[in-house]
Amino acid sequence: MSTLTEAPPPLSPTTPEKSPPRGRGRFTPYWLLLPGLLWLVVFFALPMLYQASTSVQTGSLEQGYKVTWHLATYWDALSEYWPQFLRSVLYAAAATVLCLLLGYPLAYLIAFRAGRWRNLIMILVIAPFFTSFLIRTLAWKTILADDGPVVHTLNSLHVLALTDWLGWTAGDRVLATPLAVVCGLTYNFLPFMILPLYSSLERIDGRLHEAAGDLYARPWTTFRKVTFPLSMPGVVSGTLLTFIPAAGDYVNAELLGSTDTRMIGNVIQTQFLRILDYPTAAALSFILMAAILAMVTLYIRRSGTEDLV
Repeated sequence: MSTLTEAPPPLSPTTPEKSPPRGRGRFTPYWLLLPGLLWLVVFFALPMLYQASTSVQTGSLEQGYKVTWHLATYWDALSEYWPQFLRSVLYAAAATVLCLLLGYPLAYLIAFRAGRWRNLIMILVIAPFFTSFLIRTLAWKTILADDGPVVHTLNSLHVLALTDWLGWTAGDRVLATPLAVVCGLTYNFLPFMILPLYSSLERIDGRLHEAAGDLYARPWTTFRKVTFPLSMPGVVSGTLLTFIPAAGDYVNAELLGSTDTRMIGNVIQTQFLRILDYPTAAALSFILMAAILAMVTLYIRRSGTEDLV
């Protein structure tokens, strides 16, 4: 008996390793980054440094301001306007929770159940961006008018009696109350919640849901154990994109609220444009930025995910 041995397959030609670009070519990535870096320096870093120097100045608009390292401006601003800081955080947190409760089911519907209607629903989600922020907010003054159908319906359902007891409305009125401001914030920033959620949910492999069903998991268990944990990057991104601009917003409180619903953004605007107290306004801006940065850092660490959509 003869033993037939097969010849080994021919070796595939090895591709030579690419050597790093020499000469001018190796600087190409840095040249591509240069416009963005210049933009950040000119329109972000330099204004931040200017505001930082303004916050430690003393003087007046007539006599001029000088850098005297007057750090007491920060303490004076915080001790005087801490209610507006707290109110801004509460309003932004309430709007963020409402956006999450409204946006997650809609994002889930678009990702898994919309079918051929997906593109249409997505257009409807981003449709508010086709108009200006100011026009969208002014529309809510008509929607929440005292003689409008919304207030009439809430009165007939005795909802306003409950919100009045909670301190979110004033009698039979919705305008010029905390509820109106939170409604405006929720409406204006809802797309910023839906889009990251949809992007995160769309990436989930549908076979994972099928595997959970094969293991006799109920729909709620599948959502709690599979869908929601995998969508956490979208939840974190959406809540950050909603909370951060909502905390510094002043348009909704200015148009839909009253003097009792002023947020810290309204105070900063007034200090800059009306009172012309630039050091206090700059100090308030840095306090707001530091507070949001601390809360965002703590939130990301406690969320258990470092992946953001």
